[in-house]
Amino acid sequence: MSRPRVGVAVLTRGTRPDELRALLDSVARQDCPATRVVVVCNGSPVSELPELPDRATAVELPENLGVSGGRNAAMARLREFGDVDVLVDLDDDGLLIAADVFRRIGDLYAADPELGIVSFRIADETGFTQRRHVPRLRSGDPMRGGPVTTFLGGGHALSMAMLDQIGGWPDDFFLTHEETDLAWRALDCGWKIVYAPELVLQHPRTSPARHAEYYRMTARNRVWLAKRHLPAPLAPVYLGTWTALTLLRTRSAPGLRAWFGGFAEGVRTPCGKRRPMRWSTVWRMARLGRPPVI
Repeated sequence: MSRPRVGVAVLTRGTRPDELRALLDSVARQDCPATRVVVVCNGSPVSELPELPDRATAVELPENLGVSGGRNAAMARLREFGDVDVLVDLDDDGLLIAADVFRRIGDLYAADPELGIVSFRIADETGFTQRRHVPRLRSGDPMRGGPVTTFLGGGHALSMAMLDQIGGWPDDFFLTHEETDLAWRALDCGWKIVYAPELVLQHPRTSPARHAEYYRMTARNRVWLAKRHLPAPLAPVYLGTWTALTLLRTRSAPGLRAWFGGFAEGVRTPCGKRRPMRWSTVWRMARLGRPPVI
């Protein structure tokens, strides 16, 4: 296979211009340059962007379409150019601390035509990786890479051939679990997902609950995942498991109220076409250490 051409997509709300500039500088320093860079202004004007590097373009969305909608807009623009084989999504407050990230990504995809998704390791400025940023259940060692069943939204690579087959991000999800939706579709079509901890995106240590809609959308989107993708016998197990974990972990009464409101919303609202995964995919995920019930 010839060396894959890498394109980069970055979403921004225009609220972190200094961090975005630093990220774009780290993209420009890569020893294997990106073919294209697309910056999506998700509900903010292009005029607020810092100066963009060569071969970079901006897309202005008049309203915030969320993570899913913004990434789909970036993907559509990259497809128009027709010279990208692998799409790399990066958070606008992240930073590539090594200059060989794109070269390593190219090596991984060139070596395996069935590779669909590569998940980066996310670490703060001290090198610490939060447990929630390790895409496996047994997450004690963030340096243990290999095949997994999901990936991290802040930094990852996606095969364009895979996206052509399975489709893009679920627009209606807006925020949270959009990666799981895409990962389950990829696995069900036979693509591989790999966690590569040597690929590091430096990112400030944060909590997902910082987003005002986090609890509601988390619950709603979990229900939508079950309705869209799980075989009927597994859906109540999956939702029951996450309800129990939420009750054990959540200390915020307003957060719990929002979570159960989102759960009810997920039950009563449409979530797109139902395409339950094959039982062979369930078994494959179980062998990888994470059956789709947790």
